Amino acid sequence: MQYDIIVIGSGPGGYVAAIRASQLGFKVGVVERAELGGICLNWGCIPTKALLKSAQVYDYMKHSADYGINLTGEINVDFEAVVKRSRSVAEGMSKGIQFLFKKNNIEHIKGFAKVIPSKKVQVTDAEGNVSEHSAQHIIIATGARSRELPNIKQDGKKIIGYREAMTLPKQPASMIIIGSGAIGSEFAYFYNSIGTKVTLVEFMPNLVPVEDEEVSKQLERSFKKAGIKVMTKSSVESVKIEGDICEALVKTPKGDEIIQAEIVLSSVGVSPNIEGIGLEETGINVERNKVLVDDFYKTNVEGYYAIGDIVKGQALAHVASKEGIICVENIAGLNPEPLNYGNVPGCTYTYPEIASVGMTEKAALEAGYEIKVGKFPFTASGKASASGMRDGFVKVIFDAKYGEWLGAHLIGGNVTEMIAEVVVARKLETTGHEILNSIHPHPTMSEAIMEATAAAYGEVIHL
Repeated sequence: MQYDIIVIGSGPGGYVAAIRASQLGFKVGVVERAELGGICLNWGCIPTKALLKSAQVYDYMKHSADYGINLTGEINVDFEAVVKRSRSVAEGMSKGIQFLFKKNNIEHIKGFAKVIPSKKVQVTDAEGNVSEHSAQHIIIATGARSRELPNIKQDGKKIIGYREAMTLPKQPASMIIIGSGAIGSEFAYFYNSIGTKVTLVEFMPNLVPVEDEEVSKQLERSFKKAGIKVMTKSSVESVKIEGDICEALVKTPKGDEIIQAEIVLSSVGVSPNIEGIGLEETGINVERNKVLVDDFYKTNVEGYYAIGDIVKGQALAHVASKEGIICVENIAGLNPEPLNYGNVPGCTYTYPEIASVGMTEKAALEAGYEIKVGKFPFTASGKASASGMRDGFVKVIFDAKYGEWLGAHLIGGNVTEMIAEVVVARKLETTGHEILNSIHPHPTMSEAIMEATAAAYGEVIHL
């Protein structure tokens, strides 16, 4: 088959690129061997949020008396039903992508794709049949998978990755989670909330190591208060399975410790899916396990492009989607603006939630900025108190000389819905004084952004 554009992979980078290409008048084919929507819709972003919502509802029910509501009888978690709901949500989203493909006349080519020279894609279907398809432009968006530690091999049953963590046949009584990035921390919150005894092991000095240090410390306090055992500056050296129990040897600052649990979840990041897809044969350059591309995602070989988790940049769904749009719009000659990776928001859906964008305080100081820092705790927020979500704060960082908004770091209830204000403000080069002069509705959690800004400039009212 001959296409204008072939996209390999239907995750949030691939399917968005395909839809935008179709909108621009291109004939588009998408090669996908599994469910449409990729990992994000089927095994990542969406089903995990469904699990986390169930945990949040259970938390509310356990603490209903705090809101003046008394529930009679015992409250139980039906783990199988929780997982079933999560899978149902994922299936619904995948069907939504099928609808969008049909609406935009995008052809789904089922099978495993391999790029070959002369702007062609070789596809092997489930029965082993091989077909060739050609296009003027080929976009590789094959995503990533759970990274495996060499000393802790995943068996999919006792030592698992994030995919198995979403569909365990029964709720484990105990779990060790290796790595406290977004994936590890979200599963720590989920399983702890529904009653599993959770130990969270992090090699770095702080949880969620990419976040501002104050945010990391707040999450650690909240996790410990919730009953999660947190071990920082620690590493799991080995795991031995004895019957139904995993014995983990954990190296800590105080010496080695043996910890037992039913399940070990390895959540130490992801590995790009670049093996066996024809990069070497086609001559596409790779460095440090990432495909090399320019600002518009062109590889070194004419007609071949790459986006998403297989290129440099944050491995986030919204990043892949924007990269896909920029790539296709550049192919169409629309002269899109390159993506500013310094203004990409990151979100972690624990409780309290975490959302951040831009520089941390440490990074701003290391870059030589003279800064103004403002912080507003949710204990001083009327909406947070009324909602029962007083953990956390908003922290903002401004350049003292010009008022440039260098970064914002939020931890608390619903902060993942608040961070977009900062992203837009930074995009528009909004200063701190302009934020102060923009009325924020009362009572809302978002007032904390204005209050934190006021604190940075010595004008805070409610502290």
